[in-house]
Amino acid sequence: MNNPASDHHIGHRSWSHQLLPSFNSRPQGGGTAPCDERAVFTAVVYVLTSGCAWRHLPETFGVSPATAHRRFTAWTRAGLWRRLHRALLDELGARGALDWASAIVDAASIRAKRGGTLTGPNPVDRGKKGSKLHVLSEAQGIPLAVAVSGANTHDSMVLKPLIRGTPAVRSRRGPRRLRPVKLRADKAYFSAEHLTWLRERGLVPRIARPGIESSERLGRHRWKIERSIAWLFGFRRLTVRYERKGSHFLALLGLAAALTYYKKLAKLAT
Repeated sequence: MNNPASDHHIGHRSWSHQLLPSFNSRPQGGGTAPCDERAVFTAVVYVLTSGCAWRHLPETFGVSPATAHRRFTAWTRAGLWRRLHRALLDELGARGALDWASAIVDAASIRAKRGGTLTGPNPVDRGKKGSKLHVLSEAQGIPLAVAVSGANTHDSMVLKPLIRGTPAVRSRRGPRRLRPVKLRADKAYFSAEHLTWLRERGLVPRIARPGIESSERLGRHRWKIERSIAWLFGFRRLTVRYERKGSHFLALLGLAAALTYYKKLAKLAT
């Protein structure tokens, strides 16, 4: 039988190990040796990738489900996923692997089985509780920023937070890159206020106008953001939301984005 821990190992660069915050384990009767931080991180990746419940975490990781979930919670509070996200994005930027010619934005809805924060009635799913995943990518479809909202939140409401949430990224030469040249989006994001706001920030809006242009205005660019969302849904824990805490679900989404960066870096290294 294959060891899930080895199947989902993050790699020799040990990005996670460099960024992991210190963690004080709970005192146990008689004392127990602290578990390997990398093993716990790999267990979290396994839960995200396989979609299994925390309580079904295989024993081969050498980490109890309670410990894995407790450490995941502590790392979420400590901002680990945001730091990992930025570190890997910086590495892609430094290698010139990001295309800043434009950014593309879109969203997708999922069902929230247990409700919780950052959920709402889904208007396209008979009002059942759900969440929306919001993604802003660069021109190739590599996610730059992600967000989570209730399923009843209009896509346009998250446009500004996504752009504000895009970090300043290292470039191969010169200063950090903060924003793309253009922003591409479908008509759900169109408003006079958004056009003005984008132009004030030096972004050229390429947003379909309702009643004038269809969402096909995105044309050959739309499939790139759809592929980005498909990449994220490849992490099965994101296809249906089970986390009651919105911060936990956002953490898993951020980790999934970081892992797409790592896969890109692995391809560049070959």
